[in-house]
Amino acid sequence: MRLAILDDFQDVVRSVSDWSAIEDRVEITVFNDHLDEVTEVARRLEPFEIVVVIRERTKFPRVLFEKLSNLKLLVTGGMRNRGIDLAAAGDFGVTVCGTESLGSPTSELTWGLILATIRNIPAQVQAVHDGGWQLGLGLGLAGKTLGVIGLGRLGTAVARVGLAFGMDVAAWSQNLTKERCAEHDVRFVATLEALLAQSDIVSIHLVLSDRSRGIIDAEALSHMKPSAYLINTSRGPIVDEDALIAAVKGGKIAGAGLDVFDIEPLPADHPYRNTAGIVATPHLGYVSRENYQKYFDQGIENIDAWLKGAPIRVMEE
Repeated sequence: MRLAILDDFQDVVRSVSDWSAIEDRVEITVFNDHLDEVTEVARRLEPFEIVVVIRERTKFPRVLFEKLSNLKLLVTGGMRNRGIDLAAAGDFGVTVCGTESLGSPTSELTWGLILATIRNIPAQVQAVHDGGWQLGLGLGLAGKTLGVIGLGRLGTAVARVGLAFGMDVAAWSQNLTKERCAEHDVRFVATLEALLAQSDIVSIHLVLSDRSRGIIDAEALSHMKPSAYLINTSRGPIVDEDALIAAVKGGKIAGAGLDVFDIEPLPADHPYRNTAGIVATPHLGYVSRENYQKYFDQGIENIDAWLKGAPIRVMEE
């Protein structure tokens, strides 16, 4: 059997987990670069029966499954991957297996982005490197309002830290209840517009869906304070990129901290890379040693079980 590991940008996948349990039965090839075009991906993967993907870096739409006649097993980190067409996988006889995932790395990075953005840490660090010193004034957190969009596992973790900083924490989502907010000492807000209007920092923690795609558009951003910041560690398409760039450049909001984008890796000429007031990180939310160990330890278990004819952690539509 031939196995491909895709998009190992940091060249760490073979070192974070012990692959010896399957090396006697599979020939492993690691790809450190990224391909976007379906024909190029298909040409690369044509010889492989097993493919391991790191989250949604490489998409697997139906047209790609159509071109991969040898593919039998697809393994992904996490038990949800919107980049994989599960219906198509089933139609072409490909088993898809997932893994558990840690939520803490993403909520931790959210706070890294909040602090980096409101205190302008990247520019301050660069000033020191360049021989300079302090630049401008940062924003403090105590007494400010943190608006959390989505109070699930990650949203509640972010909310707890906000409370520890002495912030007023409020939350909204389409299905959020007053009772859930009360459980977490969070103030319930009835509408998105109201949450945006009263928040000094807005942090997004929604699953990407038809309801959430583009929910933060120009009209939504118009409700935010000129002194407020937007943080997105969920999925890029939840925020209208053009509208956000215009809002930051036009002073409609103070800035944004972003870890997710419509196109990843972010194009070299994308305005997010050089717009003052935007702090962008390269989708690091899930990229921690502990999370990678979870992904690939269980991924190896998935491959071993499938090779033995008893697949585990199977993902279905």
